[in-house]
Amino acid sequence: MTTIEVHASKSYQIRIGYDLLPTLGHHISTLQGVEKVCLISESNVWPLYGDTAEQSLIDTGFETCHYVFPAGEPQKCGETFLAILNFLAENQLTRTDAIVALGGGVVGDLAGFCASCFLRGIRFVQVPTTLLAAVDSSVGGKTAIDLPSGKNLAGAFYQPSLVLCDLGCLDTLPEAVFLDGCAEIVKTAILFDPEMFRSLMKSGPSFDRESVIARCVAHKRDIVTADEFDRGQRQKLNLGHTIGHGVEAMSHFTISHGKAVSIGIAIAARAAAKLGLCAQETCDECLTLLSQFRLPIETEYCASDLCAMALSDKKRSGETINLIIPHAIGDCTIVPTPISQMESFIQAGL
Repeated sequence: MTTIEVHASKSYQIRIGYDLLPTLGHHISTLQGVEKVCLISESNVWPLYGDTAEQSLIDTGFETCHYVFPAGEPQKCGETFLAILNFLAENQLTRTDAIVALGGGVVGDLAGFCASCFLRGIRFVQVPTTLLAAVDSSVGGKTAIDLPSGKNLAGAFYQPSLVLCDLGCLDTLPEAVFLDGCAEIVKTAILFDPEMFRSLMKSGPSFDRESVIARCVAHKRDIVTADEFDRGQRQKLNLGHTIGHGVEAMSHFTISHGKAVSIGIAIAARAAAKLGLCAQETCDECLTLLSQFRLPIETEYCASDLCAMALSDKKRSGETINLIIPHAIGDCTIVPTPISQMESFIQAGL
C-alpha cells in the first residue's frame, strides 16, 4: 500500500493499494469519534461493492445506513442533493458521524458537497471506484453539483478526512470507463511530468497502476497544498477542461468527462501550435499519446457553439477566461484570454 499525506486546510491520508475495501471499517476507525456512517453510492457501483463496504463497517462496530441514487451525471443536481440531505437528517447523523462516498466522480462530488453543507460540515471519506476519481476528483477537496446553466456551478472546497483507493475496484471497469481516467493521467503528464509522459508512450494503457496513480496523486497533492482554493497555479489542472466541459454539455453528457477532456486537450494543443505558442512537435506528442490511449482528439461541434458553452464555465472572470496552454511537455502556463478571442482560439484548434 502506498500512503500519500496531504496537508491543506485539513490534513489527511490517501491510501492506495489492493484489498482495501474489505478493511474499510478499520481505516475509518482511525478517525476519532465516528459512530454512524452513511454510505452514498449509485446504482452501478452499489451492487458490486456496497455489501462489502457496509459489512466491513458493521463488523468494525459502526452503525450504518446507505443512500443509492441512479447512476449518471444528470443525478449530480439540486434535487438529489436535497434528497440526500433529508436522508441524513431522517437518519439522525450528527457532527461526529461521517459520510462515505463509494463510487466515481459524480458520487464523490455530490457526497462531498452534502458533507460540506449538512450541519455546516461533517466528515467524509472518499472511496473512488473509477480511475478518473482515483487520480483526480477524489483528491483536493473540490465538491459540487451541476446547475441547468453549467457544470459544477454550485459547490464548496471541502477536504475529505481520508481517501481509500482499492485498486481492485478498477478490475470491474468497462474499458471505456477505464480509458476516461487515462485522460486525466495524460493531462497530468503533459502538465508536470515529462518522465511519466515518456513512460506512458511506451506502456500505453498497460501501465503499472499503483505507481502511476500514486505519482498523479502526488502531483495533485503538491499543487493543492500550494493553492488549495484555486486562485493560482491549481488552475493548471483545468488543461482541456474549459472546452471539454463545453463538449460534454453540447452532447447532453453522452460524451463522457474523460473523452471530453481529451478533446479539450487536443484543441488546446493544436491551437497553441497554430498560434505559435508551442512547437508542432509538442502538439504532435500530445495527440499521439491521447490516441495511444484510444481517446478522441476530434469533435463534430463548431467553434461558436463550444465558445458559448465555455463562456458559462465557472473559471470565467469578468471579460476573460483562463486557458491552459501547453508550451512543452511539463511546461504549461495559465493564459488569461479575452472572451472576444475565445471563438477564434477554439477554431484554431479544431
